[in-house]
Amino acid sequence: MNTLSWKHQLLVGFTLFSMFFGAGNLIFPPQLGAAAGSHTWYAMAGLSLSAILLPILGVIAVVRYGSLDALASQVHPTFSKIFTILIYLSIGPCLAIPRTASTSFEMAIPPFLPSGTPTTWIQLGYSLVFFLLAFLIAFNPERLTSYLGRVLCPILLVLICIIFLGCLIHPLASYADPQPPYDFTPVIQGFLTGYQTMDAIAALNFGTVIVLNLQTLGVHESKPVLSATVKAGLIACILFLLSYSMLAHIGAISGAAFLETSNGATILTRLVQQIFGYFGTILLALIFIIACFNTCVGLISCCSTYFHKLIPSLPYHIWAFLFALLSMVISNAGLTQIMAFSVPVLNILYPPAIVLILLSFLPRFLSSHRAIYVGSISFTCLFSILYTIQDLHALAPFTPKHPISHFTLLFHRFLNAIPLSDMGLGWVLPAMIGALVGLALSLIWSDLRPKG
Repeated sequence: MNTLSWKHQLLVGFTLFSMFFGAGNLIFPPQLGAAAGSHTWYAMAGLSLSAILLPILGVIAVVRYGSLDALASQVHPTFSKIFTILIYLSIGPCLAIPRTASTSFEMAIPPFLPSGTPTTWIQLGYSLVFFLLAFLIAFNPERLTSYLGRVLCPILLVLICIIFLGCLIHPLASYADPQPPYDFTPVIQGFLTGYQTMDAIAALNFGTVIVLNLQTLGVHESKPVLSATVKAGLIACILFLLSYSMLAHIGAISGAAFLETSNGATILTRLVQQIFGYFGTILLALIFIIACFNTCVGLISCCSTYFHKLIPSLPYHIWAFLFALLSMVISNAGLTQIMAFSVPVLNILYPPAIVLILLSFLPRFLSSHRAIYVGSISFTCLFSILYTIQDLHALAPFTPKHPISHFTLLFHRFLNAIPLSDMGLGWVLPAMIGALVGLALSLIWSDLRPKG
């Protein structure tokens, strides 16, 4: 069988949505709504581009090329190996997987404990159960549609709908005036909010697991696999759009009710307590546990699948166990330090991930010029690193007594002068310039090469 029934196609779409939809996807849309107010739907247009369309394109890009390795090899095999390993480690055991347990714990357990209760041992017990269950489900990555798509995803969507209906029946307020910077550039700010979810990086991981699930359902040939992936992506897009719209509306009316609150998690907590009382706290706890658990299972599966292919001598199940164990340890101790290290790494990796996804959809007459990939990714990586250095204040501030300070001042002025740098998108113009330089060099080289 090389085609899916509508039921199986729906399950694959639900599975893809479940793997993406974690804590950040719950928190950022209501945070956007609270700040954007009456401009919420303009901001949602930007969010839809960066947090819905781009991640789904990333999954499709990986499936088209067969793997992230193959896609990144368009730049260079050495770049492919380094970039792929960094992507899997950063979105896996070094940050995202441990955060699923720690975030769901904070939202689901302390609210039910007496004030001042020590949580160290409780959190350890929670993380043990959390990662044991995640490991058991990730044990068979080709069967994720049976667990995530068939069971957990529908439950999650129903719970979100319950909160949304509660807001419709008992609205706490109406949309407030937009807060800066949503009052002038809501679409751009919405795009940047979606950028923070880091789903484009996760997308480069999830493609392989989706292919495994399609093969389990009987789809093996490359064209039907790609077709089924595109359809699953469309289903996931619809689910994302509905979920984000409901959460953004919740945030917009809550932002007006709780003007001092800007954090998405706090907005959701206050709203469900106000509307549903104690039942609301239980409802929100279940939502965060299920969303974080789904993402955790998806990330353990895709990371273990990749590293098993990289080092076949270690079975997939051993990799899954190691990642679950390491993530459990990090979620309980040193997460703050790991995040402090990981965030700069993600800031370096995210722009080239976006550019690589977009380059994968170049027309054939352009994609044949490999120098476009080399030039664009090289410029993007360079400026991502430079902006990260600037954000970390790695260079000393300007003081006339030190000769190096003049270079530092020029460095900051140069980076700040690049268009879109004030919006965190200073790498965009260099990426375009790199692509044009690569194309020009490729055309020149092809003209200079001896014919025949």
